[in-house]
Amino acid sequence: MFVTTTAASTASAETIVLSPSYNLPIAIVFLAVPLFFVQVWVSAAIALFGFFLLVQAATLRLSFTETALDIERGQTLIRRFPYQDWQNWRIFWSPVPILFYFKEVNSIHFLPILFDPKALRACLDARCRLS
Repeated sequence: MFVTTTAASTASAETIVLSPSYNLPIAIVFLAVPLFFVQVWVSAAIALFGFFLLVQAATLRLSFTETALDIERGQTLIRRFPYQDWQNWRIFWSPVPILFYFKEVNSIHFLPILFDPKALRACLDARCRLS
């Protein structure tokens, strides 16, 4: 498990930043290759989506802080999801994780697995225990 850990302001609190995983974007790009011989435009659309996810995997980071899940691009915080607002979470298709779902009080979120799925599950189990 490749996880970057940084100390937060208190000694007991630490932030865990998940490492990127390029498995899903690369698999989508490779899926587009045989489709090229069947339907060029569909293949191009799928390959473009795969490359989009590849760029997202390279630039986005998920950080598990003491109180929230943060989505960051470089040093810029894009969105913060406080754990206290979470009602449910799930990682779809356990043998090959492809989608991370979580529900907050007012909204539902789906994120493709662009980060280490084992580290994601470990952080969710540790920080987001739901009753």
